[in-house]
Amino acid sequence: MKKLSIIALALFIQQVSAQANRFVYQVTMKPDAENKADIKTENAYLDISQDKSVFYSENRIKRDSIMQKAFQGGGGRGSINRDQMEGLRSNINYSVEKDKANQKTYFKDRIGRDIYSYEEDRPLNWKISSETRKIGEYKVQKAEADFAGRKWTAWFTTDLPYQDGPYKFGGLPGLIVKVEDDKGDYSFDLMKNYKIAELPSLNQFGNTLKVKRSDFIKQQQKFKTDPMSFMTQGSGGISSPMRIGGGGRGQGGGNQDPAEMRKRMEERVKEEAKKNTNPIELQ
Repeated sequence: MKKLSIIALALFIQQVSAQANRFVYQVTMKPDAENKADIKTENAYLDISQDKSVFYSENRIKRDSIMQKAFQGGGGRGSINRDQMEGLRSNINYSVEKDKANQKTYFKDRIGRDIYSYEEDRPLNWKISSETRKIGEYKVQKAEADFAGRKWTAWFTTDLPYQDGPYKFGGLPGLIVKVEDDKGDYSFDLMKNYKIAELPSLNQFGNTLKVKRSDFIKQQQKFKTDPMSFMTQGSGGISSPMRIGGGGRGQGGGNQDPAEMRKRMEERVKEEAKKNTNPIELQ
């Protein structure tokens, strides 16, 4: 009987340790430098397991779920409710993964058809202050750092057994409860947390290309000037037509005139670029 109790306890501990914790942050952004009154707010998840953590948009996982159900039902893209998907648009199209064992941070974002992934090569050098206060139920301590062209202030807690934070932020002796830049353009505020069975698999449509951060920035700039070159080049440089959503009914809206597609794509990318002149990383 004693042996069975020990086995049961071991299985319980194993099950608990296999679980992950989800921390929900409210992200407040002012992406338009010309219109700081245009404030975007959405929730993002920081999922932490034993060996890694992943930060991504709540809307991202909701969109993934809708698409997965559509494909599993055999309907494909044509069965997806476009209005529902439009309502789940996100300003957080990237994901950030932290590998605990290697102390590495990886950033992933889509450019055109493919996912680009790079390892963050800039350290976060925090200056920890003795200043403390209470945020919600947590006693927090202040820390400051200059990162990617902005001056950040973080408030971290040792009340929870984690040393992590939203976005690329981490490296403090506790969990970041709040972090914001000195201009008030971006802030991440912990709202709640709960256990989840495991880290979800994020859909990665297209190829995942591992690049250096400098190459990612170059490709990002290239996409803004010539978006269609990223949408029509398949692997191996083979050109294939890309259907653009919203251009018709049914599955994908049918084939469209390539010149018209290029014009619409360039207009959309330029319009989005105008509204995103104040990115989270300035350098």
